Amino acid sequence: MAQIPIRVMLVDDHAIVRSGFRRLLEQTADIMVAAEAASGEEAYQAFPGCRPDVTVMDLSMPGAGGLEAIRRILARDPQARLLVYSMHEAVAFATQAMRAGACGYVTKASAPDVLVEAVKAVHAGRGYLSPDMAQKIALESVGGDRDPLQVLSAREFEVFRLLAEGRSTEEIAERLFLSHKTVANYATQIKQKLGVSTPVDLLRLALRHRIVSQ
Repeated sequence: MAQIPIRVMLVDDHAIVRSGFRRLLEQTADIMVAAEAASGEEAYQAFPGCRPDVTVMDLSMPGAGGLEAIRRILARDPQARLLVYSMHEAVAFATQAMRAGACGYVTKASAPDVLVEAVKAVHAGRGYLSPDMAQKIALESVGGDRDPLQVLSAREFEVFRLLAEGRSTEEIAERLFLSHKTVANYATQIKQKLGVSTPVDLLRLALRHRIVSQ
């Protein structure tokens, strides 16, 4: 009897990237790409009709972004299995993605077969970290270098990242579907938790932990 393939939804804002992922995954007989989305909002809307076994999600996309999409999809279906496939190689991104509810995190610097392995692991109900990210997390733990950003919730982290990018409160509110007042409250909480008082201090912290680039 033929094995039922793992149905995957690919979420990335670049069509060429999605095409490459599709070819990579469908070289494996037991994986099929059932749907694609170019944003977190599209993924959230497509999810009920597609019901993928695994959703492969980028983090940095126009609109709400990957972390918010993960939160919204899991609110709709707590059994959803989401795998982040991102260019971000900083430990904080993997930590926050898993905190938001992702089952795994793979960097785009990984070897192609790592994504295939990750999809199969997540589908089987196992957590998965790409070897490079697992090594970074282990080294950070052994070295005792506690990431100060871990005090932030997934939502606070997303607001922090957008603030560090220079986004205004109004832009962040629109992007994350929040009120202006809520974003302002988050900004205050973030500064208190991180012990920073100015936008410059916040940016320095983001640069130090590679949340944004210069």
